[in-house]
Amino acid sequence: MADLPTKAQILDWIAENPGQTAKRDIARAFGVKGSARIDLKRMLRELEDDGHLDKRKGQYRDPEKLPPVTVCQIGAPDDDGDLTAKPLEWHGEGPEPRILMIPREGEPALGEGDRVLLRLREVSGEDHQYEGRLIRKIGTAPRTILGIYRAGAEGGRIVPIDKGADREWMVPPGNAGGAKDGELVEAEQAGPGARMGLPRARVVERLGDPSAPKSVSLIAIHQHGIPDVFPDAALAEADRMKPAGLKGREDLRHLPLVTIDPEDARDHDDAVYAHPDDAPDNPGGHVVWVAIADVAHYVRSGSALDREALTRGNSTYFPDRVVPMLPERLSGDLCSLHEGVPRACLAVRMRLAENGALVGSTFHRGLMRSAASLTYEQVQAAIDGQPGDKAGPLVEEVLKPLHAAYRAAAFAREKRQPLDLDLPERRIVLSEKGEVLSVAFRERLEAHRLIEEFMILANVCAGETLVKKNTPLLFRVHEEPDADKLDALRETAQASGLKLAKGQVLQTRHLNRLLNEAAGTDLAELVNMATLRAMQQAYYAPENYGHFGLALRTYAHFTSPIRRYADLVVHRALIRAHGWGDDGLTDGEIDRLESTAQAISQTERRSMLAERDTTDRYLAAYLSERVGQEFGGRVSGIARFGLFVKLDETGADGLVPIRALGNEYFHHDQDENTLMGADTGRVISLGQRVRVRLVEAVPVTGGLMLEPLEIAGEEVEGGAMPDGFRRGPRKARGKGKPPGKGGGGARPAQKGKAGKGAKPAGKAPAKGARKVTRRRK
Repeated sequence: MADLPTKAQILDWIAENPGQTAKRDIARAFGVKGSARIDLKRMLRELEDDGHLDKRKGQYRDPEKLPPVTVCQIGAPDDDGDLTAKPLEWHGEGPEPRILMIPREGEPALGEGDRVLLRLREVSGEDHQYEGRLIRKIGTAPRTILGIYRAGAEGGRIVPIDKGADREWMVPPGNAGGAKDGELVEAEQAGPGARMGLPRARVVERLGDPSAPKSVSLIAIHQHGIPDVFPDAALAEADRMKPAGLKGREDLRHLPLVTIDPEDARDHDDAVYAHPDDAPDNPGGHVVWVAIADVAHYVRSGSALDREALTRGNSTYFPDRVVPMLPERLSGDLCSLHEGVPRACLAVRMRLAENGALVGSTFHRGLMRSAASLTYEQVQAAIDGQPGDKAGPLVEEVLKPLHAAYRAAAFAREKRQPLDLDLPERRIVLSEKGEVLSVAFRERLEAHRLIEEFMILANVCAGETLVKKNTPLLFRVHEEPDADKLDALRETAQASGLKLAKGQVLQTRHLNRLLNEAAGTDLAELVNMATLRAMQQAYYAPENYGHFGLALRTYAHFTSPIRRYADLVVHRALIRAHGWGDDGLTDGEIDRLESTAQAISQTERRSMLAERDTTDRYLAAYLSERVGQEFGGRVSGIARFGLFVKLDETGADGLVPIRALGNEYFHHDQDENTLMGADTGRVISLGQRVRVRLVEAVPVTGGLMLEPLEIAGEEVEGGAMPDGFRRGPRKARGKGKPPGKGGGGARPAQKGKAGKGAKPAGKAPAKGARKVTRRRK
């Protein structure tokens, strides 16, 4: 019988033969037989107790190494476009190893979140520890659920917090992750259900008390997958940063640039200054400076900070917190243009003619010092002749020239006729505990328009300069509405007694004419919302398709690199175009512009949804103490399961379920976007005035349930529609069942949401409820 191996020999064998690590494999390798196997088993147990080995499913392995065949999850592409993966199980003490995927021709395409079985090969001297080859694709990332955990006798269940969710999830015993009854949890799907058809889930994270005020934004962060914890590498990079000096920069500290922001602004990334243009070729003209924090100096391409900024794509703003694109060391310090502190910047000097037309512009990489940090209210008061202590000393030298330049720019804007929607912005005021104190609409001041106009001009100059210099960049694109959406808008205008001409090349001035006709009437909000629905969603692209809404041929985001990755790309492009240093746009970044544009367009939409959901939940919390009260509003959406009503006071949207409209059958005409009573022919359409009673407000979902009291001036009594309510044609009426060619009936209350692009109301249908036949984009 061979002698027993030493512990070192056993560890070496396991390291060199990761596929043969069962006890019998080790015994066979060293010729251990008979009773000596007991001693070998003891040695293996000692190695396990000492932490040198990890025993899983009868196999011994080094806990700091991965087995040769491992289940992994695909991550996002790295800066070179290569896919990486991470092991789903890692028991080592250090960070989980990085796996580089080695694709082979003919293999299925893999994407972030996919689960795969990989054969691994350990490597050294690289920035990854393993190379992985695909054995087979197991599936995509499991569905995640955010909800309230309810403990039961055997396991528990999760009640989703999504307003559109219509089923619960079963949590088998042992899968609760320590969650307590009533806690907010994040869970993932763990297989199909075995009891009453409920799907199974396992709790992966406990998030605490869902009723706590500060849980509102936390819910949105988890629900939408917004990264809110910076990797250690990114934080370390940021902490090592030092303020930029004057070397290689133009000294702009003599310019009395000022920042103008909301009172609750968390950062200051743009500053402005203006003075009369004394050049003889521009009589009555103006010079406007816009200086933007030089984020590119600190966030280099391919760095840990850059990778995390691209992953986030943008900052996300909630009433109680901000999830920044960059760590606080940069966003709130080195890249924030604090008053009286030298700060690195990229600045554009713009020359405007007396009529506001852009005469020319030049870009500068400099060092500036803000003369003052002002609020919109302070600037507006100074413009109106009532300057406070902060703005008073700046009125003559800074604020009056700024206002004069703005008036000229506003004249040019009026001539250009960008789309002028009137959509008030809500402002939610919270207490220190996170409770809603008030909900109001933000007042839009001339000072807001001043900054907005100068930022737009700076963005135009950035795009046009890079196009002239033939430097690749990311454009901000807003395409014109498609034909179907324009038809829907025309029908809304026609039903409102207004007109949007057909048979002409649509320009923003045509839409502004429609908006002006509706202004000051009860139809103003309806027409503004219908116009907004007709618009395409703006996005980023390396190709220039123009910006329809702003009526501009070339537009690029330049003014907010602290909170938008697209602006950082434009800054790097300007640095490259002007030869200002080695921190400009790289060739690799240029090759990836298309994928970058798609990624940050998606993160922008993600943030918009998270911010909207958070607002809904705060509004529901605010209104939860007013259940039973009556409110005025308008029909803002129509679906086969009911009406959505926008309340005048807060702008909150609530649902009037179809059952609350009475006992008759209602046909949903998807083409006209109306509900029509099958017995009475009464028609409910978008924009109609309503009076409702708040029946239920659920802060954890943001849902509001309403009861109709009055629609279009007619009372709704006892759950029945009034006889005097607007009628549709008799032909479409039936007895509790939808007509053969109807747009679908709606008797029972159903959960869900109105579809996107829902068509505004038109006139009552001539032949009852019609089936939608044309395709919507």
